[in-house]
Amino acid sequence: MNATRDHVAAWVAAYERYWRGNAVDQLATIFTEDAQYWYDPYQEPLIGLDAIREFWTEDDVFTVTSDIVAVEGDTGVVRLEVHYGETVGHEYRDLWVIRFAADGRCRYFEEWPFWPGKGHSATG
Repeated sequence: MNATRDHVAAWVAAYERYWRGNAVDQLATIFTEDAQYWYDPYQEPLIGLDAIREFWTEDDVFTVTSDIVAVEGDTGVVRLEVHYGETVGHEYRDLWVIRFAADGRCRYFEEWPFWPGKGHSATG
């Protein structure tokens, strides 16, 4: 599918809604059955809905803002800022690379998380 900014925005909104509600039963509406979910670019990806559901079992208070950086072909890139509240007290700035299948669901999700105090160079 050729993604559009509207499609990417709707997908991110659904992701946030399901994440916020810990609605793992809804993940099949936004991810393909065999989706790859790279929560860290240097770790092995989660493969498939069952692995993604298991990863999504956390239930934290958070706020999130997002901005679509680019859309080309089947791919969208989104910059996010996430602030976890009561239980974690942590923040992230993320880049998401989202590749869509022909039916509009995500087949490939790659997250590049950054947070205060984490080194941003090869030396740490």
